[in-house]
Amino acid sequence: MAQKPKIDPHVGRLGYLQALVTEFQETESQGGLCNLCADKANKEHVLQAGGLPLIIGCLSSPDEETVLSAVTTLMYLSSPGSRSHPELTSLPVVQCMLRFSISASTRLRNLAQIFLEDFCSPSQVAEAHSQQAHSALGIPLPKTEAPQQP
Repeated sequence: MAQKPKIDPHVGRLGYLQALVTEFQETESQGGLCNLCADKANKEHVLQAGGLPLIIGCLSSPDEETVLSAVTTLMYLSSPGSRSHPELTSLPVVQCMLRFSISASTRLRNLAQIFLEDFCSPSQVAEAHSQQAHSALGIPLPKTEAPQQP
C-alpha cells in the first residue's frame, strides 16, 4: 500500500491535492484520488492544479487497476454534457475509451462504454471512430536504423 505523501502543513488543501495528483501517476494505488474527486471543492482543486494531464497519462498504464481508477477519476472530474474542460473528452481520450470498450476485461469494457455514452457527444465518438479507421493504432512501427555516414 502506498504511503501518504509527505506534505508541509503550511501548503494547505491545494498543495495536498497537488501531491495526491502527482502520487496518482507514481503509485499502484489510485483509489484515493478517485474518491477525493467526488467532492466539488476537491474536483476544482485537482483541475486547477493541472491534474488532468497526469490522470490522462495513467490511461496508458499496463496496470488495469490504475487504468480503471484513471477512467473513474475522469468521470468524477467531468459532468455529463459539460464542456468546461474539453481535455476530459479530447480526441485522444475518446479514442482510448473506444479501444477500452472492446477490451477483454469486462470491468474496463463496461466503464469505457459508460464514459462514451454519458460523457461524450455522439459527434465526438463518431470523429474518434473515423480517426481510428485511418490510423495504424496497435500496429508497431518498423524499427529504423540510423543512416550510415559516408
